[in-house]
Amino acid sequence: MEEMLLLPMPRKINIKKAICMMPEKPMFFISGIDQNIDFFSDFIKQITKKYTGKIWKQTDALNNAFLSVVCEPSCGVDEQGYCLTISEKFITIKGSEPSGVYYGLCTLNQILMQKGKNLPILEIQDHPDFKRRGVMIDISRSKVPKMETLYHLIDLLSSWKINEFQLYTEHTFAYKGHEIVWKDKSPITSEEIKSLDEFCKKRFVDLVPNQNSFGHFSRWLQYPQYKHLAEDPDRPSTLCPIDPRSIELLDDLYSQFLPNFTSKYFNVGCDETSLGKRSADAIKEKGEGRVYLEFLLKIYQLTKKYGKTMQFWGDIVQRHPELIPELPKDVIVLEWGYVSEHPFAQRCKKIEEAGLPFYVCPGTSSWNSIAGITENCLANLINAAENGLRTGALGFLNTDWGDYGHWQYLPVSYVGFAFGAAVSWCLRKNFNKDIEKQIGLFAFDDKDFNTGYLAYELGRVATAPGVYTSNASPLFISIREDLETVDFTSLLRNAGLINAQNQIKKAMSYLKKVKINSSEGILVKEEFKNAARLLNHACKRGFLMLERYETEKAFPKNALMSLLKDAEEIIKTHKKLWLKRNRP
Repeated sequence: MEEMLLLPMPRKINIKKAICMMPEKPMFFISGIDQNIDFFSDFIKQITKKYTGKIWKQTDALNNAFLSVVCEPSCGVDEQGYCLTISEKFITIKGSEPSGVYYGLCTLNQILMQKGKNLPILEIQDHPDFKRRGVMIDISRSKVPKMETLYHLIDLLSSWKINEFQLYTEHTFAYKGHEIVWKDKSPITSEEIKSLDEFCKKRFVDLVPNQNSFGHFSRWLQYPQYKHLAEDPDRPSTLCPIDPRSIELLDDLYSQFLPNFTSKYFNVGCDETSLGKRSADAIKEKGEGRVYLEFLLKIYQLTKKYGKTMQFWGDIVQRHPELIPELPKDVIVLEWGYVSEHPFAQRCKKIEEAGLPFYVCPGTSSWNSIAGITENCLANLINAAENGLRTGALGFLNTDWGDYGHWQYLPVSYVGFAFGAAVSWCLRKNFNKDIEKQIGLFAFDDKDFNTGYLAYELGRVATAPGVYTSNASPLFISIREDLETVDFTSLLRNAGLINAQNQIKKAMSYLKKVKINSSEGILVKEEFKNAARLLNHACKRGFLMLERYETEKAFPKNALMSLLKDAEEIIKTHKKLWLKRNRP
């Protein structure tokens, strides 16, 4: 059997050594696609011309078709699944619903990408482990992508069979009457959401609205107009759950936000709340969990008012497991955890026993890292998929955050996006595959895979210092914290910094060999180059810190000036690269 590289690897594939005989003028036939047929037709023409050099024409006669694409509910293929057959004289893709047919075409695209006109004879039977396979990106920690960036990312994710997409929002939607909150934040507009929603639907991606609605509200509560709604006015981060005006504000936001989406779902957030100030008496009487739940149920009623099924982060109810059975049976609990050893098994079991639908929500480990944390990323995603499958999770939502200013470049997250797509589609066939090669080819269009090796290895710099820091790289911390006042001797050692420098050199050795065929090739190289430079800068800071703590002498002025010059050049490049993909 010939090895075939696909992303995700399918559930069942049988490949023979023989080659399909492609006709001189191939034609294709589409049946059973009532809506979106123009998209299917254009997609087939695009991928066949690109990889075979031939112009394939559509025909109304099945007998004339070299490629037949058939959607038939009674064909016996599982939900969202497909059967792809390449025989000696024709290609057939069958599915019981349009999304499955589309996924079959995505697989054919990846085969064409590698084999061109020399297609192997094969049969693939495939369907997903998780019904919902999503990606959520953070657009509230400074970085709001341009529309073309979002279109490109959704195209990429849908080609890997991702079918849900969320934009984590705190304050970066252009709400009318609340301009002070977003006026300098490059917000997403109603028109842009509607356009994005339509783009997603064509690719069978559900664009789910996401607006944090309880905690993480400091971007609003910092202003005098909203501070009266804070649970703690001195540390305004959480809405006061006992103030009826909190729900009135959310009602206003939902009325403007939700009509732009066709999805029936809505992620209301509600994670990491901090209670105990204005609601202290209520907590003393009822308990903190009860006060949280009562406000959550008010939000639930609001979501029902707008015809949505509520998703919410499950961290707070996990602290009060006795309340989980009181949750409405139609809410979706989002069980999140971003470290490799997160207790998905125990926590998912509690939700399963309560009879509630839920997602497992791991992460890409890109944030707080500069270039990712490869080992933690892969282990976290496998942990979530294994325990989500074992306990009957409805979905798998892969999260990509931007804590402390969103320093990581988008391609850094491709390792997590790709591996998450693979293990959420079929864990059994994907957990031990060569993700470096899959990323290199299908994320970067690098047929020698060097960009995949580069991304993978640069993400291993985070653990090279040999010190474990939960959900963060010690090198990131060494830059973020103050050079003169913070003791880093517990985080860094000279030997660990040398290891990190060597790992940076190893990763960047692939950059010289990188050949990216896509239009973003030059940009990707520059992004990885500046990420490596920032990691090296972190090492330089680390050596300087350790020397100061060992000798108890002041920092040498020339060393500080050298660091400053290096930082200024990195920042200048970072600004230029930021604006290539993102709004100011």
